[in-house]
Amino acid sequence: MIHLINRIPGQFYLWLAVLIFGASSAVTRKITEIGAHNFVGGQNPISLCNVLFVGNLCALLVLLIIHKHQWNRRTLARLSRREWIALAMVAVLSGALAPGLIFQALALTPVTNVVLVGRLEPPLTLALSIWLLGEQVKGWDVAGAIAAFIGVAITILLQPTPAPLMPMGGFHLSLGELWAVLGAITLSISTIIGKQRLARVPLGLYSTVRTGLGTLIFFVVALVLYGRTHFIGVFSPFLWEWMLLYGVIIVVVGQSFWIVGLRASSVSTASVIGSFTPIAGILAAYWILGEIPTHAQFVGGSIIFLGLVLSQVGVYSQTLRRLAMTRVTSAQAEQAIETQMGFKGI
Repeated sequence: MIHLINRIPGQFYLWLAVLIFGASSAVTRKITEIGAHNFVGGQNPISLCNVLFVGNLCALLVLLIIHKHQWNRRTLARLSRREWIALAMVAVLSGALAPGLIFQALALTPVTNVVLVGRLEPPLTLALSIWLLGEQVKGWDVAGAIAAFIGVAITILLQPTPAPLMPMGGFHLSLGELWAVLGAITLSISTIIGKQRLARVPLGLYSTVRTGLGTLIFFVVALVLYGRTHFIGVFSPFLWEWMLLYGVIIVVVGQSFWIVGLRASSVSTASVIGSFTPIAGILAAYWILGEIPTHAQFVGGSIIFLGLVLSQVGVYSQTLRRLAMTRVTSAQAEQAIETQMGFKGI
């Protein structure tokens, strides 16, 4: 049996992980809607905060088991004080602040909007890489980034919203879309910090610290903002019945498939497969929630898809050609792939 599992190509695990990650936002919205019809003590036991907190605890458990060999004195001693500070900053930004913003966006705007607006992260990261890191980029990357930015702008600006936050002539910007934009900006800044400071940090240590510290910070901030009773629903049996499904399939299985696939795949392969996450997210929103794309979403999504194709042409023809057989073993490599994916969904 183990021999048969080892013969399964890494791409197969990556495709399964992408399907799971793509469905995560729609599943999250669906189970919170179920919780809204089954209040416990006057509260929704399956609130977005509870889902995020418990889901991250499940992910942390998986990461600790898979990467336990990296938690040794020799590995930890190799990290400098500067790298530990950078790890803490990344944990705050991508492990606590960005997920909180994205989950707030899910509560206020359709899942398809969140998925499409999440594609703002790659062009932002590219622009910051050129500006702050002085990276040399190819024409395909620039063309793909511009197309993605235009597609996101069309998705946001051409979509009528019942409760606009900011009127802009004939356009509107809703609060949910604003949170999604801020989430993308936060993830971009986190990626730049990782590129600049975390190139030597092992992948497992990076992922575990980001998830663990980010979860702790999110928990403390939520208690400060909302009070001690905010997470009282965490102990509800009704929550755990659903979180066993969410935690096992979305978090544990998805994260496990992703890590196994990364270990057995090249950087270019993982980047291309990961780029299909937004498409999986839109399809999941349609099948699970019945969200039919609006005209603005269809037009904006089509342009974003064009940008995705242009970027992947660059990946194959220029940027990653020299890395075609390189395995994903560093935090920097994983961040590069996750940036191509947009919001990963965990």
